[in-house]
Amino acid sequence: MKSLLLQMAANATPQDTMVTIETEPMNVIDVAFKGGWMLLPIVLLSVIAVYLLIERYLTIKKARQYDPVFMSRIKDMVLDGNIKGAQTLCETTNTPIARMLEKGLSRIGKPLDDISVAVHNVGNLEVSKLEKGMPTLATISGAAPMLGFLGTVTGMIKTFYTLSQNAEGIDVGSFSGGIYEAMVTTVGGLIVGIFAYISYNTLTSMIDKVIYRMESTAMEFLDILHEPTR
Repeated sequence: MKSLLLQMAANATPQDTMVTIETEPMNVIDVAFKGGWMLLPIVLLSVIAVYLLIERYLTIKKARQYDPVFMSRIKDMVLDGNIKGAQTLCETTNTPIARMLEKGLSRIGKPLDDISVAVHNVGNLEVSKLEKGMPTLATISGAAPMLGFLGTVTGMIKTFYTLSQNAEGIDVGSFSGGIYEAMVTTVGGLIVGIFAYISYNTLTSMIDKVIYRMESTAMEFLDILHEPTR
C-alpha cells in the first residue's frame, strides 16, 4: 500500500498537485465602501477641495489678466486732465487693479496721502476677495489626514474587539472588515490631504503674483500724480 502511494505521488504532474485560487479583481468602489462611515467626511472634504480649487483658480486667473497698454492709457488721460475718461476705462476693464485705480481717480484733488490710503484700502479688499476660501482649503489639507488616522484607530479597535469575541476560533474573514476600514480611511485621508495641500500652495503662489502686480501698479499710479499735467 505504501509503495502504491509513493508511485502515485511520483507520477503526479504539477497540474495535478496545483491548487487554483480564484480571486476577484479589485474594485475601487467596493474597496471604498469597506472604509466604513469614517470615509464619508473624507469624501465630503474631497468634494469641497475640488470645488475650491476650480472656483479659486478661475477667479484668480481672471484677476491676473493684465493689459500693458492699460496703464499707458490711464497715464495719458490723467496727464491730459481727462479724469472722467480714465474712470470710465477702469469701470469697463473690471479687474482688481482697475477697481483700485478707479478709487484713486475718484479722490484726485485731495491730498496725496488720502489718495494713497484709498488705493491701498481697495487693494486690501481685493486681496481678501482673492483669498476667500483659502483658509478652508488649508484646513482640509490638515484635517483629512487626521480623519484618516482616526479611521485607522477605529478600524483597529473594531478588529481587536472582534478577536476578543472569537478568541477560541479565529476566522480571518471575521475581522478583515476592521483592517479594511483602517487601511482605506488612511489612504483616503492622505490622498485628500496631499491634494488640498498642493492646491493651497499653487493658489497662494498665484495670489502672490497678483498682489505684486497690484502693488507695483499702485506705486506707478501715485508716481503719475506727482507729474505735472500737460
